[in-house]
Amino acid sequence: MLHQNQNLQQPPWLKNAEGKPRRVGVELEMNGLSLDALAEQVAGFFGLDITSGGRYERLLQGDPAGDWVVELDYALLKRLGRDKRDNQTFADEISRSAEEVLAWAAEALVPVEIIGPPLPLERLGEVEALIEHLREAGAKGTSDSAINAFGMQLNPELPSHEARLITACLKAFLCLYDWLLVRADIDLSRRVTSYVDPFPVDYVKKILAADYWPDLASLIDDYLADNPTRNRALDMLPLFMFLDEKRVRARADDALIKARPTFHYRLPDCEIDRADWGFYVAWNDWVEVERLAADEERLQACSEAYREFLNSPLKRLFGKWATIVQEKWLNR
Repeated sequence: MLHQNQNLQQPPWLKNAEGKPRRVGVELEMNGLSLDALAEQVAGFFGLDITSGGRYERLLQGDPAGDWVVELDYALLKRLGRDKRDNQTFADEISRSAEEVLAWAAEALVPVEIIGPPLPLERLGEVEALIEHLREAGAKGTSDSAINAFGMQLNPELPSHEARLITACLKAFLCLYDWLLVRADIDLSRRVTSYVDPFPVDYVKKILAADYWPDLASLIDDYLADNPTRNRALDMLPLFMFLDEKRVRARADDALIKARPTFHYRLPDCEIDRADWGFYVAWNDWVEVERLAADEERLQACSEAYREFLNSPLKRLFGKWATIVQEKWLNR
């Protein structure tokens, strides 16, 4: 069971596709602490050992769920940091100097990221406690600066790999997106950087059609036709890569897409320095998506109502779907 004192809601599905307890991966971006200071705080909190994965990465080992990673979220810096220069030339020295400049700039501009292993549902309360611990240690989030574009990402394992369940979850997310966006109160710095672009309206209408229950291949093809990008609030590409890598690579050959049997929920900001913010905010909202997906009658009715809303210029102009969702379609 989830830790009740953290107000973390229980999802409708507790087992993964293999019949084992579901797990959730969590990623947090922040600054205010250096790479080593953050690694030491996380390692101390969980009792882990720190090893270096390069100049810009720290591997934290000893958790039965798997390794934690703390890294400077900047691909070039990480790549340079792994370079081994046994015989440095003048060109190597220039490269090293350029790296130093980039590292200096990154202190203010690039977040340090915590990437947790897949944690059992019963351990999510520990994430909440970790956030409180890091807040007290001086971690800063998105709203601390106008240039901070820091997010929190959730990677919940799927309870099934069947196309119908995946489609139901996608429908539910699209129905609740406007409400989730209001709830998340996304900072301008992340809105303008295209990290979480909305799904195209025509794609939303197609998916929400009452008779849209495709097989897996068609579901993936339809998604890729309109969303061949990682920049969606619910990025389905890691899941689809896990289920059918060849099909995804043919349309979205992005080296950063990592195959995994999870949803990839990218919408929430990381507001770690705010006392009124915590993991529970994003998690409980995500649970609402799963609850709607698990209730097919309510899902079909909500989908029909949202399609009607999207097809009505007057309703879209004068109505607020997020408010309608709050008043009618949640199971709270």
